[in-house]
Amino acid sequence: MSQFLKAAVHVCAAFLAVSVPAMAQDGDATAASLSGVGAGIVVIGAGLGIGKLASAAFESMARQPEVANDIKGAMIIVAAMVEGAAVIGLIVCMIK
Repeated sequence: MSQFLKAAVHVCAAFLAVSVPAMAQDGDATAASLSGVGAGIVVIGAGLGIGKLASAAFESMARQPEVANDIKGAMIIVAAMVEGAAVIGLIVCMIK
């Protein structure tokens, strides 16, 4: 198993362990644990998306240094949009 996958599993397990007691207001542990899993998936997906975005942007900046400023601006805008979607996903997971 790759080191990244091991770290992702540990982060999900830690997030799940922390979120279950915090969300156990009504005694419905299943819904709380599933919301923790959903939030973990949202965070991992956003991290992978931003990592792929940055990788592609840096590669294209290395190939064409003259357009680096344009690429950097577009990368920052798209990364902010991905983060916004991740925050909305976390809020939806935590509401229930």
